[in-house]
Amino acid sequence: MKLPEFSTVFSRPKLLAALTAGVALLLLVAVGIYGLATGPRQPEPPAPTTAQTPNPTPTAPDEPTEQPEADGVVRQPVVPPVEGSADPETFARNVATALFEWDTASGFMPLDYTSALLDVGDPTGAEQAGLASDVAAYLPTREAWTQLRQHSTRQHLSIDEVYVPEAWEEAQSQAQPGQITEGTVAYTITGTRHRDGTWNDEPVTSEHEVSFTVFIVCAPAYETCHLLRLSELDNPLT
Repeated sequence: MKLPEFSTVFSRPKLLAALTAGVALLLLVAVGIYGLATGPRQPEPPAPTTAQTPNPTPTAPDEPTEQPEADGVVRQPVVPPVEGSADPETFARNVATALFEWDTASGFMPLDYTSALLDVGDPTGAEQAGLASDVAAYLPTREAWTQLRQHSTRQHLSIDEVYVPEAWEEAQSQAQPGQITEGTVAYTITGTRHRDGTWNDEPVTSEHEVSFTVFIVCAPAYETCHLLRLSELDNPLT
């Protein structure tokens, strides 16, 4: 299986050298360090429901309500941006929060939430396509979103732990100078995904433990941190 390129961190010749020289780098590739080698996952069943609504009538999503600003100019609402930070752990937490926080009743669609994460992505653009694929695997498909919207489903994440995995530290210790861009770091995050909505006009909730790894680059490469890639959900570096 061909792994997606990760040009921001490794050039192709250097990656080949690293794979042959470092056991730790082989481990990283094996667990999917550079994104989703198997492609987007199928969305999980809607958490608030116990069964699918028979032959639902598709409804077009409501458009977010435009609100006039103080200057009287009406601006189209957007998904809240990912809060930037120069501190790697703080930024990793901000990314995790934005990745899991969405509301089907907001009028936004999955691509709107994806765009917010891409806005803090690789500034060179080299990893944007891969990151878009990574994020898509965490969000419901458009079809699933329409189903979830009928139950006013929304989601958020409570974070339990954020740490630099040993596998990443081993990779850094064995990498040759220049093989890993200075300021690049991986954080593995564990927490609980919370969903709530309605079923037969009754409120319902669900909780599910999750774990994943975010790959970011900060100073000295950039003044503020940027998101490079995401691991497969529930298959983080350890």
